[in-house]
Amino acid sequence: MKVIDHLKQANGKTLFSIEILPPLKGKGMTDIYNAIDPLMKFNPSFIDVTYHREEYVYKKRADGLLEKKSVRKRPGTVGICAGIMTKYNVDAVPHIICGGFTKDETENALIDLSFLGIDNVLLLRGDSIKSEGSFKPEDDGNAYAIDLVNQVVSMNKGIYIDDDLQDVSPTKFCIGVAGYPEKHFEAPNLRTDLKHLKAKVDAGAEYIVTQMFYDNSKYFEFVKQCREAGITVPIIPGIKIFTARKQMNILPSIFHIDIPDALAEAVEKAKTPDQVREVGIEWAIQQCKELVDAKAPCLHFYTMGNPEPCKRVSEKIF
Repeated sequence: MKVIDHLKQANGKTLFSIEILPPLKGKGMTDIYNAIDPLMKFNPSFIDVTYHREEYVYKKRADGLLEKKSVRKRPGTVGICAGIMTKYNVDAVPHIICGGFTKDETENALIDLSFLGIDNVLLLRGDSIKSEGSFKPEDDGNAYAIDLVNQVVSMNKGIYIDDDLQDVSPTKFCIGVAGYPEKHFEAPNLRTDLKHLKAKVDAGAEYIVTQMFYDNSKYFEFVKQCREAGITVPIIPGIKIFTARKQMNILPSIFHIDIPDALAEAVEKAKTPDQVREVGIEWAIQQCKELVDAKAPCLHFYTMGNPEPCKRVSEKIF
């Protein structure tokens, strides 16, 4: 079932969904199931599975030459999606990114997903790797998320890269894209960011999932500005539960978001890691209650492989 159909059939009820990470190379599906099992009681409408590019380092060999070594591998997105749908009978949403793929490789990945009966994708440009100062697409790869949207929309129309193909089968993907209530860090301002977001929607995106935020007023203002800009698709708030003191610095640095004063002050007053975690869980509970009251279409939790905080919050919401 497509994400957009889940949202339409909810009739105003706020849905529950989660996002999980593929485990590091060498780990198995047990790690995935352990991250999902405690949350199935809340009936997730869909489960996102992220995709991560390989990163590389150069190590000096005994002969003095440098050898390129792959690190931080998280393979398995396609297989994990198939496993989730088989075990739980829940729709899986694989992330498709620009970085690391040619257009032909992207097309082949989408064909594999279509063969598996997966009809949802979340399309993202993706981040640059650490060895690059800025994002660099592959030769003959997609440079922006809108390029991915255009490619998937073409496949949905039965248009493939090889235009000599005969009697092709159109794909049936529902397309989601990302939105940034505090703007994408590379955008010069929110107006420009909204312009690019509207272009993705106009090209065929059917719903938006936001970057995490801790101040609901920023989400509400973002939705308001999207509507004023003519963006009418559902906008799903992304929730990351604050769980550790180090996130005070890590989250703003990596995700380019603000930590509200009240949350920061509560974390600073906490004396133990357990107290910090309780602060974060209580903040998320209040945040989610307000979003449900405001008729947010779905609460989408970034679980990062740790289901317990999400379970604690969801028990108070769903």
